[in-house]
Formats: sequence, structure tokens, C-alpha cells
Amino acid sequence: MLWEMASRLGTSLCGIPLKTPVLAASGTYAYGIEFSDLVDLTAIGAIVVKGLSREPMDGNPPPRIQETQAGMLNSIGLQNIGVRAFVSDKLPALRQKGATVFANVFGYAVEDYVEVVRVLNGAEGVAAYELNVSCPNTRHGGIYFSSDPSLLAEVVGAVRAVARRPLIVKLSPNVARIEPLARAAEEAGADAISLINTLVGLAIDPQTRRPRLGANFGGMSGPAIKPLALRLVYECSRAVKIPVVGLGGIAQGADAAEFMIAGATAVQVGTANFWDPAAPVRVARELDDFLQREGVACAADLTGTLKLNEREKS
Repeated sequence: MLWEMASRLGTSLCGIPLKTPVLAASGTYAYGIEFSDLVDLTAIGAIVVKGLSREPMDGNPPPRIQETQAGMLNSIGLQNIGVRAFVSDKLPALRQKGATVFANVFGYAVEDYVEVVRVLNGAEGVAAYELNVSCPNTRHGGIYFSSDPSLLAEVVGAVRAVARRPLIVKLSPNVARIEPLARAAEEAGADAISLINTLVGLAIDPQTRRPRLGANFGGMSGPAIKPLALRLVYECSRAVKIPVVGLGGIAQGADAAEFMIAGATAVQVGTANFWDPAAPVRVARELDDFLQREGVACAADLTGTLKLNEREKS
């Protein structure tokens, strides 16, 4: 039974063998090791650790999280211990547990991304890098890397020049069209695309007439954004030849199947981890149940099988 499940779910992403195509999304699973007493980390396809910067960051003022209808807003502010502390304090324990680790990387200038990756290059136990490009470029007047194809290509190309591991670029949905950005990332050297990052949102306390989050605005995630995420994954997968990793509102195995049908090679579970730390393992098991019911030999056979309805001719 376990062998059959492994054969159905086992896959490869950028040449990296994964036990399942279901990953834990960055920002929702801390550094991974914090969950090791609750979940077998080796049962998760990969853990994408929370974003790492050159230096430690304190993040935004509280409140930082606000529940919404069918989702949540977060304004953590990319709080993290910094890449060097991660390598010395967290990564050894992750290696000992046998977890597959993807390191999420961010910065506010190209040199920030490059330096973080340089530090990670020398560390044992990291399988791939995921670039969070949803940050304002302070050297270009605060324009977001994720919204300008030329800025995106600049940071991806710079990191690709130094990276010794596969490079995944995580795109934002806060753009007019996703295809030009996906192609810019691919042409600059990305090995895969992941999407979507959160949508910018606002929650208001009507009594005080103030935002409910300390930093005013936050990133919207959860089941409410799933239809938008599916559409963007579909559009992105048709625009590039490299693999696509889909995320945005995945809470059940059927959700994962939908993202793969839309064009994803693998998926990430995010917000669901806040109420169910074992969500990535459960979603993978439910995905396997779906494959058995539908008579699908392996999860990879779902990728890109969406059949759009034909429009009636007038």
C-alpha cells in the first residue's frame, strides 16, 4: 500500500526527487523544524522555509494577522533571523530530520538577493532557492520587482549567475498580466515558477475607523483566493516551458488536483497550516485517494490536462 502510494505521488521538480508534489509554503511553516514534534517532516514533499534576508528583521508592528471570510490577512513584515543564523541554528536540525528544504530568499536590492544566495550556497541541506520578488526595489524608487519585467529579469539573472542550486521564482498576483513576468523570469534563468503570492488587502474596524492590522495593509490568502490562483497558474503554465508550482487556497486533496490539472507540477499548502500543521501530509494523502478513485496512475499525469469549454459561435 505504501509503495503504491509512493509510486503515485512521487515526482521530480527541477531534477529534485520529491516523495509527494505537496510542499509547505513559505511564511506558514516557520523554519520547518518547529513542527518536527507534530509532523514527520520527511512525509512532506519539501518545506519552503520563511523568507531569509541578509540581516535579521523584526517585522511589522502588531496586530499582524486578521481572519477574514474564507481566508486571512497577514502583515508579518518578513520577520526572520537572517540567513546566517538560519544556516547555523536551523539548517543542521532540518538535515538531521531528513527534510527536503527549499530556502525562500528576499531583499530590497539585487545585491541583497545575491548575498543571501551566496551564504546558502555554502550550506549543506538546501535543495533549491525560491525568490520572493514581491518586494520594493529601494534602488529604483520602490518599484516592485514582481511588477516590472526588466527589474524581475535583473534580479533573477544576478542570482542565477551565482546560484548553485535550482532557482524557483515566486510571482505576485498584484499585476495586470502574469505572462510577461513569467517569461521574463524564464528567460533570465529561472528553473521554475511558483505562484501566487498573496493579494494586497485591507481590513477595517468600523468602530474605530482604523485598519485592523498594525501596518494597515496585509497579504490576503486562503480559500477565497483559490479561483484567481487557478487562473494565473493556468495562464503561467501556458506562457513558459519550465515547471510551475501552484498555491493559493489549497486545503484539500481535490484542491491540489485542480492546480495540477491547471498546469502545476507541484503545489504548496499555506494558510491551511495555521489550523492544521499536518495539512501538507493530509492533502497529499487525499490527493492519492483522488488518484485512486479516478484511475490515474500518478499525480504527474494530471499536470496540464485542463479542457476549456468551447465557446458557442454566434
